[in-house]
Amino acid sequence: MLFFAVWGGITLGGIVPPLFLADPLKALQSGITLFTEHGFIVDVGLTIWRVVGGFIIAAIFAVPLGILMGAFKGVEAFFEPFVSFARYLPASAFIPLLILWAGIGETQKLSVIIIGSVFQIILMVAVTVGGSRLDLVEASKTLGARRSGIVLRVLLPGAAPQIAEILRLVLGWAWTYVIVAELIGAQSGIGHMIMDSQRLLDTGQMIFGIFIIGLIGLISDFLFKKANQRLFPWYFIK
Repeated sequence: MLFFAVWGGITLGGIVPPLFLADPLKALQSGITLFTEHGFIVDVGLTIWRVVGGFIIAAIFAVPLGILMGAFKGVEAFFEPFVSFARYLPASAFIPLLILWAGIGETQKLSVIIIGSVFQIILMVAVTVGGSRLDLVEASKTLGARRSGIVLRVLLPGAAPQIAEILRLVLGWAWTYVIVAELIGAQSGIGHMIMDSQRLLDTGQMIFGIFIIGLIGLISDFLFKKANQRLFPWYFIK
């Protein structure tokens, strides 16, 4: 009996016909079918909710700690070794453990995004705040400002535009984490749809799902950038 390996799969006694990538028109037709017949809008909404929810939770914890690490050397000395170690741990490696601990519900998806984002934000914010202009810090000390006043009135306002840009960049990374989380042990979301399409060998749906991820990411990045420009117009003046 002959064995035939086709696309990494092994079949017995037959040849699987070659699978071709769908053209843009076919991908568009598959996308229309997803929205009209399979309720794909719900998957898109769930994925967006997971990204935004996990990212906001990560930012709530990471930004204040990053500011403290950048402003106070003692805080930096205590947390920096752990943060530097943890930020190299791939978030995707925690997925099997998180499935065991939290199941395949929303907690697991949010946890992947938080793990993948929080340590990056902490370190980048700490570096930004710690690199603030020394002349302004020395001038505030000369004028009698206390340490808390220096942080709130000098370091934080000076670093705020860069912190906002850091959050914009990390939001893009969060999309990678959520899709990986949805590819494994998920029952909904864009990543889950892509996996289902892979099992059905429907390249049109897979391509459309990837396109939707890029489109939503582009829109979110554009909105975030516009918000930053409105909040900190002086920083973006060329």
